[in-house]
Amino acid sequence: MHVFVTGGTGTIGSAVATELLANGHTVLALARSDKSAQALTDAGAQVLRGQLADLDVLRAGAAQSDGVISLAFGTDYSTEEAVARSVAEESAALAALGEELLGSDRPLVTVSGTPWVPGRVSTEADPVSTEGPVGGRGRSVNAVLDLASRGVRSVAVRMPRTVHIEGKGGFAGLLTEQARRTGVSGYPGDGTQRWPAVHALDAAVLFRLALESAPAGTAWHAVADEGDAVRDIATVIGRRLGLPVKPVPQENFGPFGPIFAMDQPSSSAYTREVLGWQPTHPSLLEDLENIQP
Repeated sequence: MHVFVTGGTGTIGSAVATELLANGHTVLALARSDKSAQALTDAGAQVLRGQLADLDVLRAGAAQSDGVISLAFGTDYSTEEAVARSVAEESAALAALGEELLGSDRPLVTVSGTPWVPGRVSTEADPVSTEGPVGGRGRSVNAVLDLASRGVRSVAVRMPRTVHIEGKGGFAGLLTEQARRTGVSGYPGDGTQRWPAVHALDAAVLFRLALESAPAGTAWHAVADEGDAVRDIATVIGRRLGLPVKPVPQENFGPFGPIFAMDQPSSSAYTREVLGWQPTHPSLLEDLENIQP
């Protein structure tokens, strides 16, 4: 396939682009800067210059592709307003991509988070949240999946709270950044809450499998580690950085504080069984050993 990818230089996107190219696909990737364009060219992808807010550019990219993987999302998580802007921008982008693909039976693969279900491990059958700081993202992904009835092979790959590579990325990466800033490897609550995780290279394989074969209107879980205790994550971070490890108020984590404090383990048993996905790369706790002091 000739695949249009947004977010192709991010933690997940760069791995996805490499995975696609290594498996016989060609890639057209959105790039908003010279640096991103050069990185994509070096990886072997074709480049379409523009930003996620350039809806005409997105439509043009989708029009010349056999399928789309949309991964781009804002990087400013400092306030609820900033997160809301990123959610709105992503929602408009997905709507534009979906419009371009209507009636074509081409795949549109997008990303969301794994659900939170009180008292148990979430599965692929559970709905994503449409409330809270990123509830708008759940609503826009649901709208994409609804396009299955309009001739789009729409698919959602649900990512865990931490997508990591070389000790960086995801919510664990935010804990590391906070620890460097404050001098404390902190965690909210008692630290027994669990976060699922996946290595970026394993996640990339699932995006390729979803693009190639997932049925329209389906959601899949890119979960390798069902749930690591946040205290254990903070402990490795603290040891690697030589910092004390202790609980801190959830307000210290800004708009993500309430999410950080939640117990949110997740399963990928159905995804593994149906799509044949098998993670092979290091777990989160193993990968965090790559953090440099």
